[in-house]
Amino acid sequence: MTDFSVLDLVPVREGGTLGEAFDAATALAGTAEKTGCKRFWVAEHHAMAGIAGGATSVVLAHIGNATSTIRIGSGGIMLPNHTPFQIAEQFGTLDALFPGRIDLGLGRAPGAGPELQRALRKDLHRAAEMFPQDVAELIALMAGEAAIHPTPGLGARPEFWMLGSSLFGARLAARLGLPYAFASHFAPDHLDSALELYRRDFQPSEHCEKPHVMAAMNLFVGDTEEEAEYLATSQLQAFVALRTGTPGKLPPPIRGYREQLPAQAQAMLAHIGQASAIGTPRQAAEAVQAFIARTGADEIIFGGSMFDAEARCRSLELVLEQLAG
Repeated sequence: MTDFSVLDLVPVREGGTLGEAFDAATALAGTAEKTGCKRFWVAEHHAMAGIAGGATSVVLAHIGNATSTIRIGSGGIMLPNHTPFQIAEQFGTLDALFPGRIDLGLGRAPGAGPELQRALRKDLHRAAEMFPQDVAELIALMAGEAAIHPTPGLGARPEFWMLGSSLFGARLAARLGLPYAFASHFAPDHLDSALELYRRDFQPSEHCEKPHVMAAMNLFVGDTEEEAEYLATSQLQAFVALRTGTPGKLPPPIRGYREQLPAQAQAMLAHIGQASAIGTPRQAAEAVQAFIARTGADEIIFGGSMFDAEARCRSLELVLEQLAG
């Protein structure tokens, strides 16, 4: 049986506030918990006006206090931006506050220009090269196998995950025996080859006895196909803005947005959106089932920012109700 989860960027709307973004995140987490989702993850991004999840562990504490049973975690923490010791303390704290509910998904891509590197006081490209060693150090810190003991952090038992969008993450997840989450919702190119490599080379560990795959999808569900497409256009605009170097806050939806774009931009969105479920509840559920059949994923995690926070909650409810039926 496939589990379903939710990935949230904590989007900040045009004309909206940070407080409203955090309120929307807790409402979405509550909907995910109520509908039986397994996890609610928040992604780390920095210096982006439209994304409020930069202080990921702090946001997760807020989500944890607003929920009671759903697992919460990072999708992911970009470890090159931090030291392993800092993350051991932060997620050790979360594990103490919400025992048995914390996931620690780790990613390698710093995704930062020179300004952010200076702000973080890090050589992020060199830090990315040290990612495998830093992952091992983080695990050792929590296990008490390092010279220094983080407090909180020592003895914490978050569920470790490796995130990726290439063969690198798949190879490392297999070697360390960690569950693997693939970012197919925005980087679908290496999905099939990465999952094949991960499953072929997986080495059992205390963290995971056998390969365990999560794949990400964009989800936009409405009463009609036209309405679902309309709801999706806020994220489509955000994708175009990001790829053209003009990211900003999440814009309101536009009817007929795709058709207004030049052919090159339409092709870019079609390519990025390969792992998407857009349509009526039945259409979306069929797309999800087809994606599961293709990937053999143990879990599907749904992303997809919407300008209307209530519509996003309803989108999740509609597709899960259809999938359950």
